[in-house]
Amino acid sequence: MSPKGTYFPFTSAQQRKLLFETWEATGSVTQACRVAHVGRATFYYWKPRFDEQGYAGLETFASRVAHKLNRKDAALEQRVVELREAHSDWGKGRIADELAKEHNWVPVMSPNTVRRILREAGQWSETAEAPKKRSAATRTEPPSDLDKPPT
Repeated sequence: MSPKGTYFPFTSAQQRKLLFETWEATGSVTQACRVAHVGRATFYYWKPRFDEQGYAGLETFASRVAHKLNRKDAALEQRVVELREAHSDWGKGRIADELAKEHNWVPVMSPNTVRRILREAGQWSETAEAPKKRSAATRTEPPSDLDKPPT
Protein backbone atom coordinates (compact mmCIF):
# COMPACT_ATOMS: atom_id res chain seq x y z
CA MET A 1 0.00 0.00 0.00
CA SER A 2 1.62 3.23 -1.11
CA PRO A 3 0.88 6.65 0.33
CA LYS A 4 -1.21 9.05 -1.73
CA GLY A 5 1.51 11.70 -1.68
CA THR A 6 4.60 12.83 0.07
CA TYR A 7 4.17 15.13 3.02
CA PHE A 8 6.38 18.19 3.05
CA PRO A 9 6.29 20.21 6.29
CA PHE A 10 6.28 24.00 6.21
CA THR A 11 9.57 25.49 5.10
CA SER A 12 11.77 27.84 7.07
CA ALA A 13 13.13 31.13 5.72
CA GLN A 14 16.60 29.56 5.73
CA GLN A 15 15.36 26.65 3.63
CA ARG A 16 13.69 28.96 1.12
CA LYS A 17 16.85 31.07 0.84
CA LEU A 18 18.94 27.93 0.21
CA LEU A 19 16.39 26.79 -2.39
CA PHE A 20 16.70 29.96 -4.47
CA GLU A 21 20.45 30.36 -3.98
CA THR A 22 20.95 26.83 -5.32
CA TRP A 23 18.55 27.46 -8.18
CA GLU A 24 20.38 30.66 -9.19
CA ALA A 25 23.77 28.90 -9.00
CA THR A 26 22.78 25.74 -10.91
CA GLY A 27 19.76 26.77 -12.97
CA SER A 28 18.14 23.46 -12.03
CA VAL A 29 14.86 23.42 -10.12
CA THR A 30 15.23 19.69 -9.45
CA GLN A 31 18.68 20.03 -7.92
CA ALA A 32 17.67 23.10 -5.87
CA CYS A 33 14.68 21.23 -4.45
CA ARG A 34 16.85 18.22 -3.64
CA VAL A 35 19.44 20.36 -1.81
CA ALA A 36 16.81 22.33 0.17
CA HIS A 37 14.70 19.19 0.86
CA VAL A 38 11.49 20.66 -0.54
CA GLY A 39 9.05 19.64 -3.26
CA ARG A 40 8.86 21.28 -6.67
CA ALA A 41 5.46 22.72 -5.76
CA THR A 42 7.15 24.68 -2.97
CA PHE A 43 9.59 26.18 -5.46
CA TYR A 44 6.80 27.28 -7.80
CA TYR A 45 4.74 28.55 -4.87
CA TRP A 46 7.53 30.89 -3.74
CA LYS A 47 8.95 31.82 -7.19
CA PRO A 48 6.51 34.70 -7.99
CA ARG A 49 7.28 36.32 -4.65
CA PHE A 50 11.01 35.80 -5.18
CA ASP A 51 10.78 37.36 -8.66
CA GLU A 52 8.91 40.35 -7.24
CA GLN A 53 10.68 40.95 -3.91
CA GLY A 54 13.91 38.97 -4.06
CA TYR A 55 15.31 37.29 -0.96
CA ALA A 56 13.45 39.68 1.34
CA GLY A 57 10.16 38.23 0.08
CA LEU A 58 11.18 34.78 1.31
CA GLU A 59 11.45 35.88 4.95
CA THR A 60 7.79 35.89 5.90
CA PHE A 61 4.60 34.39 4.56
CA ALA A 62 0.88 34.96 4.92
CA SER A 63 -0.51 34.05 8.31
CA ARG A 64 -2.18 30.67 8.67
CA VAL A 65 -4.54 32.05 11.30
CA ALA A 66 -8.22 31.73 10.52
CA HIS A 67 -9.35 35.05 9.11
CA LYS A 68 -13.08 34.47 8.94
CA LEU A 69 -14.37 33.57 12.34
CA ASN A 70 -17.94 32.46 12.95
CA ARG A 71 -19.13 35.92 13.94
CA LYS A 72 -22.78 36.76 14.50
CA ASP A 73 -24.30 40.18 13.98
CA ALA A 74 -24.01 42.65 16.85
CA ALA A 75 -27.74 42.58 17.68
CA LEU A 76 -27.69 38.82 18.18
CA GLU A 77 -24.54 39.00 20.30
CA GLN A 78 -26.19 41.73 22.40
CA ARG A 79 -29.24 39.47 22.86
CA VAL A 80 -26.99 36.73 24.25
CA VAL A 81 -25.53 39.18 26.77
CA GLU A 82 -29.02 40.44 27.72
CA LEU A 83 -30.28 36.90 28.30
CA ARG A 84 -27.29 36.11 30.51
CA GLU A 85 -27.78 39.33 32.52
CA ALA A 86 -31.48 38.59 33.00
CA HIS A 87 -30.89 34.92 33.86
CA SER A 88 -27.47 34.45 35.42
CA ASP A 89 -28.23 30.80 36.21
CA TRP A 90 -28.72 29.88 32.55
CA GLY A 91 -25.84 28.13 30.83
CA LYS A 92 -24.73 28.21 27.23
CA GLY A 93 -27.12 25.45 26.14
CA ARG A 94 -30.18 27.09 27.66
CA ILE A 95 -29.34 30.46 26.09
CA ALA A 96 -28.82 28.81 22.67
CA ASP A 97 -32.20 27.07 23.06
CA GLU A 98 -33.93 30.31 24.05
CA LEU A 99 -32.51 32.05 20.97
CA ALA A 100 -33.76 29.19 18.79
CA LYS A 101 -37.20 29.46 20.41
CA GLU A 102 -37.26 33.19 19.58
CA HIS A 103 -36.54 32.30 15.93
CA ASN A 104 -39.25 29.63 15.40
CA TRP A 105 -36.99 26.90 16.75
CA VAL A 106 -34.40 27.48 14.06
CA PRO A 107 -30.94 27.08 15.64
CA VAL A 108 -29.29 30.50 15.52
CA MET A 109 -25.98 29.64 17.15
CA SER A 110 -24.26 26.79 18.90
CA PRO A 111 -23.81 26.67 22.67
CA ASN A 112 -20.06 27.09 22.19
CA THR A 113 -20.64 30.30 20.21
CA VAL A 114 -22.77 31.53 23.12
CA ARG A 115 -19.86 30.71 25.44
CA ARG A 116 -17.40 32.63 23.20
CA ILE A 117 -19.67 35.69 23.16
CA LEU A 118 -20.10 35.60 26.94
CA ARG A 119 -16.38 35.09 27.48
CA GLU A 120 -15.61 38.14 25.31
CA ALA A 121 -18.22 40.14 27.27
CA GLY A 122 -16.58 39.09 30.55
CA GLN A 123 -19.65 37.15 31.69
CA TRP A 124 -18.26 33.63 31.48
CA SER A 125 -16.10 32.00 34.09
CA GLU A 126 -14.74 28.58 33.19
CA THR A 127 -14.45 27.54 36.84
CA ALA A 128 -17.94 28.67 37.79
CA GLU A 129 -19.55 26.93 34.81
CA ALA A 130 -17.81 23.59 35.22
CA PRO A 131 -20.25 20.78 36.04
CA LYS A 132 -20.17 19.68 39.63
CA LYS A 133 -19.01 16.12 40.17
CA ARG A 134 -20.53 14.17 43.00
CA SER A 135 -18.15 12.30 45.20
CA ALA A 136 -18.64 8.62 45.97
CA ALA A 137 -19.55 9.52 49.57
CA THR A 138 -22.52 11.67 48.53
CA ARG A 139 -23.88 9.28 45.92
CA THR A 140 -26.82 7.21 47.02
CA GLU A 141 -27.28 3.81 45.59
CA PRO A 142 -30.65 2.16 45.22
CA PRO A 143 -31.44 -0.34 47.94
CA SER A 144 -30.65 -3.92 47.06
CA ASP A 145 -32.74 -6.96 47.85
CA LEU A 146 -30.23 -7.89 50.56
CA ASP A 147 -31.12 -4.76 52.55
CA LYS A 148 -34.77 -5.82 52.95
CA PRO A 149 -35.80 -7.65 56.14
CA PRO A 150 -36.74 -11.29 55.61
CA THR A 151 -40.44 -11.97 55.35
